[in-house]
Amino acid sequence: MRLRSNRTFHDSACGGRRLRALLMALAMAFPACERATAQTPISYSAGDLHLPSTRVFALVGKTGLGHEHGVLGRLKSGRLNLGATCDAGELVFDMSSFTADTDQARRLVGLSGSSSDSTRKQVTTTMLGRDVLNVGQYPTAVFKIDSATPERPTVEGQPQRYRLSGQFTLQRTARPLSFLAEVTSKNGWNLVRGSFPLKQSEYGIKPYSKAFGAVGVADEMTVWGELWVAPATGVAGQTSAAVR
Repeated sequence: MRLRSNRTFHDSACGGRRLRALLMALAMAFPACERATAQTPISYSAGDLHLPSTRVFALVGKTGLGHEHGVLGRLKSGRLNLGATCDAGELVFDMSSFTADTDQARRLVGLSGSSSDSTRKQVTTTMLGRDVLNVGQYPTAVFKIDSATPERPTVEGQPQRYRLSGQFTLQRTARPLSFLAEVTSKNGWNLVRGSFPLKQSEYGIKPYSKAFGAVGVADEMTVWGELWVAPATGVAGQTSAAVR
């Protein structure tokens, strides 16, 4: 009986040591930087964008018997220094993120109704393909912002507006771009909204058409942006829910 008891104690002690060793191995499987990141809130400096909440959308017109389309996409990175007269920031568009005719995209650009899953996939595939955006070769577009200067309000109580001016590069073509953006304060962030027209042909893109031009999309589209920008005081530990 004593031998069995000693063996039981020995087995228990070995099992405890094995359990501790296993727990230590599991802890070491996660690098210290990852453990620290999980516990450290993300901090934002003035001009940083909250990318999960920032979005870009566009209304693509039609020609002939074609259909209007709503397109929604995201930014890959970006900064915007409101009030800067030089080197005011940069917006990098993630072209592969753009999708066509989701219910949200159509609603944002003022289109009614819904598109079927097969239609959405077909239009998106065509849009991202070699003959249009060619995202395989040109995965990003860039708006290099030279200045973001305030405009004098024309109506009392009107939200502050800024003129964003710089150079927009799509595929291999860079062209000057300037437009007005409206800035409001929401949930401790600067919500920047603006839009500009864009002609595909000016960037070397031939607007899609088929059936000898009887069905197609218009050359000019309208692009909108909703940017969530950290104010000069800085914002820390925000999440998408907190921003919106």
